[in-house]
Order: sequence, then C-alpha cells, then structure tokens
Amino acid sequence: MIVNTGKLAGRTIFISGASRGIGKSIALKAAKDGANIVVVAKTAEPHPKLPGTIFTAAKEIEAAGGRALPCTVDVRDENQVNAAVSQAVQQFGGIDIVVNNASAISLTDTLSTDMKRYDLMNNINTRGTFLVSKACLPYLKKSPNPHIINLSPPLNLNPKWFKNNLAYTIAKYGMSMCALGMSEEFKNDGIAVNALWPKTAIHTAAIEMLAGAESSNYSRKPEIVADAAYAILCKDSKTFTGKFLVDEDVLRNEGVTDFTPYACNPDYKDKLMMDFFLDGDETTSQYQSILPNKESSSNAEDTGNPNLNKIFTAIRSNLSPELVKKTGATFQFNITGSDQGTWVLDLKSGNGTLIKGAPTNPPDTILTMEANNFFEIFSGKTKPATAYMMGKMKIEGNLQTALKLEKLMNGLKSKL
Repeated sequence: MIVNTGKLAGRTIFISGASRGIGKSIALKAAKDGANIVVVAKTAEPHPKLPGTIFTAAKEIEAAGGRALPCTVDVRDENQVNAAVSQAVQQFGGIDIVVNNASAISLTDTLSTDMKRYDLMNNINTRGTFLVSKACLPYLKKSPNPHIINLSPPLNLNPKWFKNNLAYTIAKYGMSMCALGMSEEFKNDGIAVNALWPKTAIHTAAIEMLAGAESSNYSRKPEIVADAAYAILCKDSKTFTGKFLVDEDVLRNEGVTDFTPYACNPDYKDKLMMDFFLDGDETTSQYQSILPNKESSSNAEDTGNPNLNKIFTAIRSNLSPELVKKTGATFQFNITGSDQGTWVLDLKSGNGTLIKGAPTNPPDTILTMEANNFFEIFSGKTKPATAYMMGKMKIEGNLQTALKLEKLMNGLKSKL
C-alpha cells in the first residue's frame, strides 16, 4: 500500500461527494499528510440508510491529522458551489487540488429511465464536474502544483457499455470529456487534469444498498482508489497530465505488487468483479494517454519492421524504477523513412513507459533518425556520439540527456 510522504501537507483539496465512500477515503489519505480538506456534499443530516455526513467526515479528517471545512453543497447549484469555493479560499488561502467525485447512478435502459433521473445523473456528474472545476480554476492557476482528478472512466466506445444503461454512460463519459478537454485547455497553465477509475468493483455503503451485502466479497476497499489518487496528486502537475488512469495500474507503477490488503474478502481476491467500462487488459494499460492517437496500437507490434519491434520489446522489458531514477528524462524518437513514426520513452516516473504516438507534454530530448540507424544505435553496433557526429542521428534539446540513453542501450544488448 502507498505510504504517506507528507507531500500534501498544507495543500487545500476541494472534494465533492466527500461525506462517505471513495471521496472520504481520498480525504482521509490526504489528511494523514496534514492537508486542508474542503468536505463538499449535500449530506448535512444523517441519511436514513447511509452512514456519514459532512460533519462526521470532517471529524475523521481532523483526527487523521488534517484540517477540515465541511460545506453543504449541491454541485448542481452554481451559487452553492461558488459560496463553498469562497469559504475555502477565505479559510485556507487558496485551492490547490480538485477531486470531482460526486456522482449519481441508475443502471436502467432507455425506456426505463425517466427524465428526472436522466437530468439528475447528467446534472450531478457532468454539469457538477464542469461547474466545480470552473469555479476553482482561478485559484488553481495560482497554486504551485495544481491538480484536478475526475473519478470517471476511460472513453471506451464499445457499444456494450451504452446499450443497457445509456443515460448513466452519457453522464460518466461527460466527466471524462471534461478531463479530456481541460487537460489540453489548461496544459500551459501547468494544471494537471486526469481521470481515475477503479479496475474492480469498489465496496461502499451506497453500492451495498444497491447490490446487497454479498457484493463486498467481489469488491475492493475504497482505499485502493485513495492510494492511487494520492500517488497522482504527488506528481508534478506540469508533466503528469492528460491521462486516463486505472487504480491498479497506477499502484503497480508505484511498485505495489500485492493487492490482497485491498480486497474486502481476501479469500475472493482472485474472483473480483471488473468495474464498468473496462473490457480487459487493452483498456487498463499503464498510463495510457487520455488523447486518442491513430498511431497508438498494441505494444506487441509497433511497426512492420521486425528489427524495430525487437528493439521496442527489449526497451519495454528493460524498464525499471532504478532506470527511471538514474535517467529522469523523457525522450521522443522520430523514425523517418518507410517505417516512420513517433515514440515517447518516459523515464521520469514509476517503472517508465514507452508509448507510440505524439507526446502530450514537451520531451527533454528529441532524437530523429532512420529505422536502420535506430536499430544499430540501440543494439550497440553504433555509439550514440558517433551516430550524432556522422549525421546519422539528429538531436534537439539536451545533448547530455541524450547521452544518458547509453545506460539503457547497455542493458539491451543481452536481450537482442
């Protein structure tokens, strides 16, 4: 499980739907660092079937080491949202992080969905996310490391996610589209906007009320989403933005290998129910870009050139936290000729990643070369410095950073 580092100490986090469930778990995780939590929810009075109010959540947050400001807010109401933002700024001096967690669910087909329920889901999920983000953005722009996380899924256009619960899908995808648009719109302001979604069902009181107590056997605790959110919020907002993230993948990238503690029932840890909107491994790849790219395909066959694919496979198998620690840079490879394409090697976080397609953030170094020269350099037949001096490789950006690739190349020789 992710250990607290204190990086969120003194940061102000505006969390919608924070009185219980995933929202409260994220709040408690950040509170252990000494963060300021704005507890935003409608529940000021106890719910007849669901435990927790903004005030009981605030007490737990303060007991965990944070400071709390409970605010009774319906995220559909612009005046209430703006009032809560003003209160937060007045009490804590600003807003650094927004977590759009508030959401309504109704898994009904088109004919069974009345318009009142349709409006509720779309106004809370999509409109609420847009409104809360919009109200907080002027203050996020002043923060040294501003983040927005939307608890929403990857944009998966498989028709099966639409046919049985279209209204709910529209509402949740609206949240994801807010992440898609805002990540690009506010990239130059240094504001990170990402979407986070659980790989498996998450057990909360609300889900138990809908699906019954037995559903907990096939679910994980909300702490897995909280740990993933914490890992994201501790990253540099200028470089870690524009991604659809899945909780398990985030934690694997942080070095977590045992997920048993997150299971509600450890005996069922291998029988967990997959959450909505995820078809399988192809939609839960580590740190997939939030922006679709026509060049992005499977990692197994990046090009029709077997030598290039061999190099890419070797690079991915050689990625590790140790290599990331030694390198600390992002490289863009522009391959020219008949096998032309762009690949981005990120050696700044987690285990590192190699993804086909244009980068979402400026790389430290851009290397341009033909496919055969790329193979010779990475297979150790030609040294990078020699290739550069002979004009076989063009380097833009930091030359010293480019030379760090030799460490990676040395590790590839045994794999080729």
